[in-house]
Amino acid sequence: MIDEGDEVIYPNPGFPIYESMIHYVGGRAVPVHLREDRDFSFDVNELSALITDRTRLIILNSPHNPTGGVMQRKDVEQVAQIIGDRNILVLSDEIYSRLLFEGEHFSIMSVPGMQERTILLDGFSKTYAMTGWRIGYGVMRADLAAHITRLATNSTSCTASFTQMAGIEALRGDQTSVDRMCAEFKSRRDVFVAGLNKIKGFSCRMPKGAFYVFPNITKTGWKSKPLADALLEQAGVAALSGTAFGEFGEGYLRFSVANSLENLQQALDRIDQWTKTNL
Repeated sequence: MIDEGDEVIYPNPGFPIYESMIHYVGGRAVPVHLREDRDFSFDVNELSALITDRTRLIILNSPHNPTGGVMQRKDVEQVAQIIGDRNILVLSDEIYSRLLFEGEHFSIMSVPGMQERTILLDGFSKTYAMTGWRIGYGVMRADLAAHITRLATNSTSCTASFTQMAGIEALRGDQTSVDRMCAEFKSRRDVFVAGLNKIKGFSCRMPKGAFYVFPNITKTGWKSKPLADALLEQAGVAALSGTAFGEFGEGYLRFSVANSLENLQQALDRIDQWTKTNL
C-alpha cells in the first residue's frame, strides 16, 4: 500500500510499531498529536489538516495504547467523511475493543462505504488473555487478503495449530469471563488513577479503555525516560517512558494495571515514598 515517499498518518503517542513500520517501508510518518485536554482522542480537524495528495493510509487505534483514549462514534464518522472518495485506506487497530469501560465500541468499518477501505486488526492477547500465543486476525477486502496471506506465509509461515483451536473456542465459548476481566480492570484503573493523583508531581486522567494509565509527570521536573529509569532502579516500580510511544509522549509515563490490586497499591506506595524523598 505504501511506496517510497507516501504519507501515513498515525497517532502519537501511539503503539511504537506504527511509526517504525512506516519508516521501514520507506513511507513518511505524519503524526497526529493526541492531546491530554481532549482525553487523548483524535482532533478530527487536526487530522483533516494533515491529509495531502501523498496520504495513502490513516491508522486508528481505539481504545488506545498507551493512553486509554477512546474515539467517539461521531469522530469515527467524521474521519470517514473527511476521507470521502480520496484514495486513502484506514488501518483500524481494534485489539482493545472488548476492554471498554463506558459506552459501546464503534468501528469505522461499520460506516457505509468504508468496509472496502478499512483493514481491521484484532487478536486474542487482550480480550482472552492469550498474550504470547501470537494469534490475531485481519478483516479486509479479498484482494488485499490474498497479498497479506502471501506475505504472512513467507515471513512467519503460520501460527501454531493448537493456539488457533484455542482461539476458535474462545470466540465460540461463554463470554462472561471477558466481562469479568473488563470489570476487574476498571476497578484497578479507578484505584490506580486515584492513587496517582495523590502523589506529588503526578496528575492522571481517567482512561476509558484498555488497561493502561498515562499520567502527566511534568510537575515533577523530570523528563519521562530518566523518571521511568529512576522509579525502576530506586523504587522497584516498572513504567514505560511516554517517549517510547513517540515524541509527543514526553511528559508522561505509561503504567499497566494488568496486575493484582495488592501489587498496584504497593507500586503506588513506592512511587509516593520515592517522590517524598527525591522531589
